[in-house]
Amino acid sequence: MSDIIVDVAVIGAGPAGIAAGVGAKEAGAEKVAIFERDWDLGGILQQCIHPGFGLHAFGEELTGPEYVHRWISKAREAGVEFWTNSMVFHMEENGSFWIMNPSLGIKKVVAKSLVLAMGCRERPLGALGIPGTRPAGIYTAGTAQRLVNMEGYMPGNRVVILGSGDVGLIMARRMIWEGAEVLGVYEIMPWPGGLRRNIAQCLDDYGIPFYLEETVIEVHGKDRLEGVTVAKVDKNRNPIVGTEKFLGCDTLLLAVGLIPENELSRMANVEINPVTQGPIVNELLQTTKPNIFAAGNVVIVYDLVDWVSMEGERAGRNAALFAAGKFKPGEKKIKVSGGDNVRLYSPQWLSGQSDATIYMRVTQPIEKSCKVVVEPGLYEKRLRYARPGEMNEAHVKLQDLQALGDVDEIVVDIKEV
Repeated sequence: MSDIIVDVAVIGAGPAGIAAGVGAKEAGAEKVAIFERDWDLGGILQQCIHPGFGLHAFGEELTGPEYVHRWISKAREAGVEFWTNSMVFHMEENGSFWIMNPSLGIKKVVAKSLVLAMGCRERPLGALGIPGTRPAGIYTAGTAQRLVNMEGYMPGNRVVILGSGDVGLIMARRMIWEGAEVLGVYEIMPWPGGLRRNIAQCLDDYGIPFYLEETVIEVHGKDRLEGVTVAKVDKNRNPIVGTEKFLGCDTLLLAVGLIPENELSRMANVEINPVTQGPIVNELLQTTKPNIFAAGNVVIVYDLVDWVSMEGERAGRNAALFAAGKFKPGEKKIKVSGGDNVRLYSPQWLSGQSDATIYMRVTQPIEKSCKVVVEPGLYEKRLRYARPGEMNEAHVKLQDLQALGDVDEIVVDIKEV
């Protein structure tokens, strides 16, 4: 049984993985292959038929399939190989891995460098600890989106949405378009989880009720969902007695967060950040395993697919340089820390080899003038507001980092002005 031998291997053919393949070819890698467990390319964007993609990457608004097919075309023109129906089921610590393909059987892939681009998955009902039965009619928002947009099935007619992640907001509108009644979107936090534009375009424009600091506390129904009980919550997110309300419905959609898909990363013994649940990476998107890089939602969950693609392309370029032996190990290891109002951020350390873009989310919303800072004195940018559902970025120039001398830590934060 002959092995598959490549210069750069990429796991995952979503927006990060396809862009990584393009970046690797543009950086001179001769043999670049992307391995995808699905039968088609594009990942989640196959089912995102709404517009809103591509403004940063292409300067125009595209649907999800339009956006990803532009990247697929670029990858094919560059000579990237695609292996679909190829499930990676085992990783080795040196970056080699095993795939299972219905035509070829089991094959080992040996690569000089590897890019992890497996994306993320939705948090299911079982992770929420909601009492009640487990009837039919409960779906994650992404599963419902695939059923409606790609397979032509309607999950139900009377819908409650738990959580205000972007896919849930978009599905609220989509269900209205298909003739369903959306009883409301219920968010346990005091602020929305998704982009403000999606709240305006998907809820406000269609008169869909949106309830903050309320949640589902019980599920009703044996074979099919018959309803849910909702209640207001206190500052500790506990239900307030006396505020319970029963809603008769046949469908519950969950938009309660995304989790980076990192079983393979752990199998390769890549160090995982306990907060982001993604690999610890530096500004080159290199993990704690020098020959393994990671990009996109497998590292930290982004709100814009354009940024996912840009990070994927950068990871692919650096993986190609590593494969060619042109990658110089960093002489420094500068820790990146979050300030008082930043908990989620990436990268987690800098090697001092290039300019760095640091992505971050605030812990608490700031609804007035504020600023992104990277201390000591590396970056500052004014913002009109900062919200947990919207990612912000900071740019650190290599020359400014070098000018600091022997610094071993920098801090990113978003502060009121």
